[in-house]
Amino acid sequence: MFTGPMEDRLAIRELHEVYGDGVVRFDAETWGSVWADDADWDFMGMTLKGREAIVETWLGAMSNFDAVSFSCVPASIEVNGDTATSRVQTQEVLKGKDGSTRMIGGLYTDELEKRGGQWVYTKRAFQIVAEYNPAEEPA
Repeated sequence: MFTGPMEDRLAIRELHEVYGDGVVRFDAETWGSVWADDADWDFMGMTLKGREAIVETWLGAMSNFDAVSFSCVPASIEVNGDTATSRVQTQEVLKGKDGSTRMIGGLYTDELEKRGGQWVYTKRAFQIVAEYNPAEEPA
């Protein structure tokens, strides 16, 4: 569902796109800019608290890859004043430093707040919906 002022929904959509741009370019400053200082991230079984810990963990995870293609499609953005929730479907192709390739379809569920006139993630939870690894296919 998409509810709330169009201007806020567009700003949140652009926040998702900035997140993806940071991933593709391995740019921690861009990627980290979308998080509130006190944000929570539920990622792959870990619960991370605060932007600093979130960015540090992301840098560690990204160090395993030579390249990442990341795209996202908002499935829902619901704005209520200066808070919002969203769901975002993702498609990722990951080229590992070990030569492996993985394709992942994921889903983020988000809580956001407008702080200082800017939307930021206060909580993100990620789950893998589907995954394909060509190396796992039978010969």
